[in-house]
Amino acid sequence: VCAKICIEHMEGKAKNRALDLGCSVGRSSFELAREFRLVNGLDFSARFIRIAYQLQEKGMLRYELPEEGEIVSYHEKSLADLGLVEAAGRVEFYQADAQNMKPQFSDYDLILAANLIDRLSKPAHFLATIHDRLNDGGLLVITSPYTWLEEFTSRENWIGGYRKDGEPYSTLDGLRDHLQAHFTLIADPRDIEFVTRETGRKFQHSISQLTVWQKKRS
Repeated sequence: VCAKICIEHMEGKAKNRALDLGCSVGRSSFELAREFRLVNGLDFSARFIRIAYQLQEKGMLRYELPEEGEIVSYHEKSLADLGLVEAAGRVEFYQADAQNMKPQFSDYDLILAANLIDRLSKPAHFLATIHDRLNDGGLLVITSPYTWLEEFTSRENWIGGYRKDGEPYSTLDGLRDHLQAHFTLIADPRDIEFVTRETGRKFQHSISQLTVWQKKRS
């Protein structure tokens, strides 16, 4: 869904390079590669990147899901099933820290940061520097359920979700304040629902807010 929304907002714009930050096992990276000439998928988890590589190289993935107790079910998914065989050749995966990326990760027309900012130790630093990775007029798409937890982000580093001067200060407020120097919010925020499967009978329902920011021209 997030990749589809990104592509919709890129209509009429150059679609040469895209960066998928926090790409997990790569589905959104492959989806973006339907339209982009090259997509870099980055994730901090080496395990996720290994799975993404496996799917890219073998074209399929076998996995198991917990059903109840010790019982699991076995499944298989292929790129062919998803119509992504051709797109997979335009994706490169890397294990990397979104807060400390190498210089090679730049000159992008689109950056997608899905469910990432509330898992960063210093999200303000990320937001203050991400414009350096984008071309003028490029888009930064952020999604997050804004689940601020001190195990990931120290309380003093939260960019929202607290009271400021006695008034509620949301993460959207924080995004506006941190990004306004280099970006313009070009669409109304929208909610994206997603479901995390825990067992065959237990699911976690979450709602991320998606915002689209365009880099101001120098």
